[in-house]
Amino acid sequence: MKKPKIGVALGSGGARGWCHIGALRALAEEGIEPDVVAGCSMGALVGAAYVAGELDALEEWAYSVNWRKMAGFLDVNLASGGLIEGKRIVAFLNSIKEDAPIESLNKPFMTIASDMQTGREVWLDKGSIVDAVRASIALPGIISPMQLNGKWLLDGGMTNPVPVSACRAMGAEIVIAINPNANTLEPHAKRDKGKEPVKSSRDFLDKMLDSVPGGVKQSLKTMTPNVFGRKNGAPRYIEVISASIEIMTNQILRSRMAGEPPHVMVNPHLAHMSVLEFYRAKEAVEEGRRATQAVMPLLREYLP
Repeated sequence: MKKPKIGVALGSGGARGWCHIGALRALAEEGIEPDVVAGCSMGALVGAAYVAGELDALEEWAYSVNWRKMAGFLDVNLASGGLIEGKRIVAFLNSIKEDAPIESLNKPFMTIASDMQTGREVWLDKGSIVDAVRASIALPGIISPMQLNGKWLLDGGMTNPVPVSACRAMGAEIVIAINPNANTLEPHAKRDKGKEPVKSSRDFLDKMLDSVPGGVKQSLKTMTPNVFGRKNGAPRYIEVISASIEIMTNQILRSRMAGEPPHVMVNPHLAHMSVLEFYRAKEAVEEGRRATQAVMPLLREYLP
């Protein structure tokens, strides 16, 4: 019997997206190698490292993340359309893997972005792999949009949070989808089960600013006077942005999955993590591995 072409759709989810590393590891341990890969936002980053043969390097870097390292990505420039301009993110992407055309890779790969003008999803499967990832991670209100091919592009999670359709378009006959944002809007979702006492994205940003030199820190506060503070107990800017994106992507995902469900959906339990808690990579990776192992009996039903 001919082996079916397997596609893996790696969804958006910020720091929760580290779970994709564990999911890909679990598939490899079972001798399952995806033939095509589609990634959105954080899924685009992990997917790019995977198809470029740099997953080990990315995982090693992820485990080294701390407050000071994340503060190094802060290149605040409100004139860029986001809090973070993204030049340092591009430098990081280039440090993981030298830029190369997507079409030169060993596997078909695609990232998803969103056209700021039309609201349509944009499939990036040609040209610079770094540009494709950078466009896909342009989180509205946080990371500035990217101009590519004459379009201003935003995070792909706004239009296709778990790109099952992209996998099918690349010829996948069996699609495995990984959703880092599973159950994030459930009543229990915000209970933090981690060992470290960081409960919200607010604390994460405060910690990052503590790592910034005094002069730079003052400049950031001057440029963004209301971003990191709160008034009368109201939610902070970053909390509003994070919650808005979670609500939006969950609603979009439900609609997309109703019309184009994958064969197997992997739902890691990471709702207790903030999308900005990148220092919790090990926890997310292990949960991605566990959740993928849990669906392996179902996946085996589709494979010869």
